[in-house]
Amino acid sequence: MHHWRKSSYSGDAANNCVELARIPDAILLRESGEPGTVIATTPAALRALTRAAKAGRFDQLSR
Repeated sequence: MHHWRKSSYSGDAANNCVELARIPDAILLRESGEPGTVIATTPAALRALTRAAKAGRFDQLSR
């Protein structure tokens, strides 16, 4: 069983957040509305994604 954590920005809403869990050598991600669908990534890849999102590199995708 994994210990899933959600962002404090998610508030009390149960099904509208991304949850993370740590296992050896990987980070697991799932969307709370679809808890059976889990993707795994490395800590380095998740850091790179987070940095790129904060820098606005994906902003054009929402247009």
